[in-house]
Amino acid sequence: MSGAMLQSVFPLLSFFAVLGLVPLARKMALSLGFVDQPGGRKDHAQPTPPVGGLVIVPVFIILSALSGADPAGQWPFWAGLAVIMLAGALDDRYAVSPRWKFLAQFIAALLIVVFGNARVVSLGDLFGFGTVWLGFMHIPFSVIASILLINAINLIDGIDGLAGGKSFIALFWMLAACLVAGAGEQAVSIGIMMAALAGFLVYNMRNPLRRKASVFLGDAGSMALGLSLAWFGMTLGMGSNPVIVPIAVAWILALPIMDTCAQFARRVAQGRHPFSADRNHFHHHFINAGVSVARATAIITLIGFVLGMIGIGGMLLGVPEYVLAYAWIVTILAHIYMSLRPARFRRVVAFFLRRDEEPS
Repeated sequence: MSGAMLQSVFPLLSFFAVLGLVPLARKMALSLGFVDQPGGRKDHAQPTPPVGGLVIVPVFIILSALSGADPAGQWPFWAGLAVIMLAGALDDRYAVSPRWKFLAQFIAALLIVVFGNARVVSLGDLFGFGTVWLGFMHIPFSVIASILLINAINLIDGIDGLAGGKSFIALFWMLAACLVAGAGEQAVSIGIMMAALAGFLVYNMRNPLRRKASVFLGDAGSMALGLSLAWFGMTLGMGSNPVIVPIAVAWILALPIMDTCAQFARRVAQGRHPFSADRNHFHHHFINAGVSVARATAIITLIGFVLGMIGIGGMLLGVPEYVLAYAWIVTILAHIYMSLRPARFRRVVAFFLRRDEEPS
């Protein structure tokens, strides 16, 4: 068996490992009372085990190591995932203080940036006047960007299949860029994560055969996905000939970034704390407009696919980076404008989409 064929086996192993382990983890969690209770901002109707991340992360780390990934270069990422997974699991079980969650996120971000050398050194030709270099600010910028992305994925994990589905699409476009660029090692690592996520989504994403999610990602899973996207996005964007230019990464991750920025802007405009919780995220506009969870997840995931296609397609077609950047800025400003008044956003959604009979 050739090396390429052997490496292609690991994503398959990842998929079937998660597919087989999730029911076992679910059964164990139910017996221990480790469940996410309904109520408050929760949309589910029954206690559901948040064990997705507790399966995905170990499977990914073990199979990545077995696939031949260089431990010297990967250990900061794996260690960061372990820190995030532990903190998320404790929060899922005991609802720890936000400051402790932030500390874990900060440690994980430091691990991948300082020790893993995953950094945003430049933003590319962002405005058409030459490359924007971050200079001495590239380390704090990379740490802050990683923490924000961890929280962005965590915040969109509000309906069945959304955080996992959106992350899968983002990883898909990163994998596509790797295959075009011939970046085989990175492609295998991303493929293992995608396959693990696909195995989890069998139990988490609604479909004609599954009306409700039987397991959730949990904070351990959603935050681990955020850290993973930060790691892959930054490492693929490094070097004199990067696999993905920074603005293409911004398009791939546009939806969670834009939604987080819009929520912060709206809450500040309302005189509230930017991290205060509510039910006015992007996915809530669909649910509040009467769109079913399954349909909302499918539509939002499709939007994420199109946004990623703009970034990767534009890069491959040679569209100037500043053109992609200005288009991205216009898009995020439009999203913020619409989000400042959630009722306005809901009316637009209701106008274009027929109300479903069962919104939940």
